[in-house]
Amino acid sequence: MPRTASGHAARSSPFRDRASLYEEITVKIIAGLEAGRLLWVQPAATARYYSGINVLILWAAVIEHGFSAQNWPTFRQALPLGGHVLKGERGATVVYADRFIPKDERARAREAGEDPCNIPFLKRFTVFNAEQCDGLPDDIATASAKIDSDLILPQAEALIRATEADLRIGGNKAYYDVVGDFVRVPPPQAYFEPINWHRTVLHELGHRVGAPTRLARDFSGVFGSKTYAFEELIAEITAAFVCAALGIVPTVRHSDYIASCLEVLRKDNRAIVRAASAASKGADYLLAFMGGLHDRACA
Repeated sequence: MPRTASGHAARSSPFRDRASLYEEITVKIIAGLEAGRLLWVQPAATARYYSGINVLILWAAVIEHGFSAQNWPTFRQALPLGGHVLKGERGATVVYADRFIPKDERARAREAGEDPCNIPFLKRFTVFNAEQCDGLPDDIATASAKIDSDLILPQAEALIRATEADLRIGGNKAYYDVVGDFVRVPPPQAYFEPINWHRTVLHELGHRVGAPTRLARDFSGVFGSKTYAFEELIAEITAAFVCAALGIVPTVRHSDYIASCLEVLRKDNRAIVRAASAASKGADYLLAFMGGLHDRACA
């Protein structure tokens, strides 16, 4: 928690299409949070990793259908790998959002000496879990292997050290001090599961990367405000993405924390998309300290 000094879609209907998609995603994420069902594995499209809201979409799909694999090729991606989607299988929808400038608008702006206006668009792609396919190579078709905790903790420690953050251990509260630019967390002994101490540090580092000198997110919110709760959501998803990349499987946050996230999501069905995008940037910022060990490509 940040602490301050005082405490394929049609272009003709992109906004309607986005609104329905935001609502669909938000409903699924809320259901997962309420049930305490969260995944911490990095979903991939063959050799590339998904990022942003697509990670949450695929986590929800894995929970809904009980898949154990975390590879999600498209119908066409499966073919050159020697595989194919099984008959009758229904895939999950992932998205790609961007903006473009029509040729007519470029010409108009050039004649008027103005900057051209860009138009948002949203493309949907259908992907299939490896368990919905046949003939895929073993390294894609098999489920992700569980990593022994003895191997997880040194990797998390290495990332924390690599950030060179001012980490102060002590007290009974975890927070990021915006003015002092330091992270404070209780000692590991205060946590029932040691892995969750690392997860807590990663959450607070998720706040730290949003500082004005880094990703410059909005830290103006006070406790209980929408802005404050939204930043908490970003930091929590950042920690989730980093945990997934490192193979860490922590437990779900306590109920009052989850409740604050749910309040944000219920009031704004676009919040989860914006938070996931910001969290993806935060996770990439942190994972970059690993020297390129975790190469994350957007899908």
